[in-house]
Amino acid sequence: MASGERQRSELNELGEMRDAVFFAGPERQRKVSRYWILLVLSSIISAAGIVADSTATVIGAMIVAPLMLPIQGVMLASVLGDRLNLRRSMLLLIGGAVVAVGIGFLLGLVMVYDIDATNNAQVAARSSPGLVDLLAALATGAVGSIALVRRDISDTLPGVAIAISLVPPLSVVGVTLESGAWNDAFGSFVLFLTNVSAMIGTGMFVMSIYGRSRVGANARVDAVRSRSRRSTIIVLSTMGAAILVILTLSGLVKLQDNLLASQVQHELQQWAHPAGWIVTSVTWHNDTLVAQVEGPSPAPDTDDLQQAFDDAGIDTTHISVRLVEGTSVDFDD
Repeated sequence: MASGERQRSELNELGEMRDAVFFAGPERQRKVSRYWILLVLSSIISAAGIVADSTATVIGAMIVAPLMLPIQGVMLASVLGDRLNLRRSMLLLIGGAVVAVGIGFLLGLVMVYDIDATNNAQVAARSSPGLVDLLAALATGAVGSIALVRRDISDTLPGVAIAISLVPPLSVVGVTLESGAWNDAFGSFVLFLTNVSAMIGTGMFVMSIYGRSRVGANARVDAVRSRSRRSTIIVLSTMGAAILVILTLSGLVKLQDNLLASQVQHELQQWAHPAGWIVTSVTWHNDTLVAQVEGPSPAPDTDDLQQAFDDAGIDTTHISVRLVEGTSVDFDD
């Protein structure tokens, strides 16, 4: 077989790609019902994994979650300038996101305690997105688009679903909104938008280049569709630029918070150690840096601690120090 023919055999036909990701045609109702069934179930699994702080459960929700399908639909429809299927895919993506947030919120209602980044590792892992998350989303979008174009690597999609986080951040948004942890909810929502926009943007680029022999040869894009495609690219580019700015600012704020926490911990250790006290934790709770120091009675003089903070140039407006006095008992004696 000639190299050109072999390459063509490895690529899916345009019709095959459309059937795979578009919610259209005679199978439309079946595809839509399957999408919502899987979306609801994956959202329940994800929310349960979040509140239980179970990594394995959250990974299971990633595999079941069908949000990758409308994202691929947006990729292909944007490249083709197919406004109808672009609109359908976007509505399913947005509707799925709303349902996932709602299920997370409802599950949060039945919890007897508030869930936020300070007491749940799953929330903490998704409430402070950074540029690394953007890089992962860009690579995942490339893999997802190549898997759609090429027959021989389509079996990588389960791995793509695990690599990128779509439903879990939405579950975190719902759970933390119910708990009143607005910063955690905003950070998780930014993570979701980062993943989606990066995947769509990179996927469109890779699909338009790598799949040119299939998309370009079969799609006769007229002037109207061309304008639609340009509009989609402009919207995605604007969204991507905004997210990049947010992630950069978030990264800088996180760096400043970490530096302040390190300074506070150092000053606390210098103050507490001579009295036999120890610093057990220094964590951020919303906008307040909460430090806990434990030791025997009597507690060290807090005026000395305030003076140490002042000498170090630390603003104590958003710092709370909890002193836990107690004695230990050895029952072996």
